[in-house]
Amino acid sequence: MNLMKKILIIFVISIFSQVITQNVFAGSDGTLKIGKKSKEQNNEVKDCFETVNRGIFAFNQGLDKIFFKPVAKGYRYLPKPIRSGTSNALSNLSNVVTIPNNILQGQFKEAGINTLRFSINTTLGIAGIFDVASYYGLNKLDKEDYGQTLGTWGVNEGCYFVLPVLGPTTVRDAVGSMINFSGGDAWYNVTIANNTKYFENSDYYYSRLTAGVDFRAKNLEAFESLEKNSLDLYASVRSLYLQDRKRKIQNLDETTETMNDDDWEEIDTQ
Repeated sequence: MNLMKKILIIFVISIFSQVITQNVFAGSDGTLKIGKKSKEQNNEVKDCFETVNRGIFAFNQGLDKIFFKPVAKGYRYLPKPIRSGTSNALSNLSNVVTIPNNILQGQFKEAGINTLRFSINTTLGIAGIFDVASYYGLNKLDKEDYGQTLGTWGVNEGCYFVLPVLGPTTVRDAVGSMINFSGGDAWYNVTIANNTKYFENSDYYYSRLTAGVDFRAKNLEAFESLEKNSLDLYASVRSLYLQDRKRKIQNLDETTETMNDDDWEEIDTQ
């Protein structure tokens, strides 16, 4: 029973952190990349449970207003060096998932760069707090995850759905998240799967939740603008999510766009 409870907790935290730090229309710097969608790019949306999804989406919006948004605002009061160091450390830690996915996708050059970045920043950068690798010309690359790898391999995204608290995902991305704690995430392996004397279970939980708060704090204005300018916020978020996942799978460095021109007005990001 304890094992099943542990797996459930990790599943919830993993998807939550993935949704708000990687999957929800974020650039490699953790800020939103948003724009208008051209009419010729309109794609069919597999929203199999739209009525239920909209209800859960409304619940999540309410929860965000009373909990996640205030926490993110409080986080912003921390000194900038602390926030920058936290972002750097979390970004460095994400390489333990990005590197194997680089290899699985045949991105061997990127895998080499990320391996060097991880090695340098973990040592000289003091556990990734300082981005020393960029100083040596090894610039930060986009993150990769198992959902993206499955997409690269041709696995269909399946139905789009919204989870309570966790937010938007697809069947493919949910399966990708499961791979993290089936041996695919080295950070999970040394904290949760293996009880070492150096790390505890709580280290994994704190890192994932902190990543979510860090992302939310970086994009407070962008989210507020999206809410203000969207005629149908649910449709806009769904479109942004699906388009961003497609962009990441195709490794396109372009603005994430909505499915319909009339859904919302263009938003200026930070």
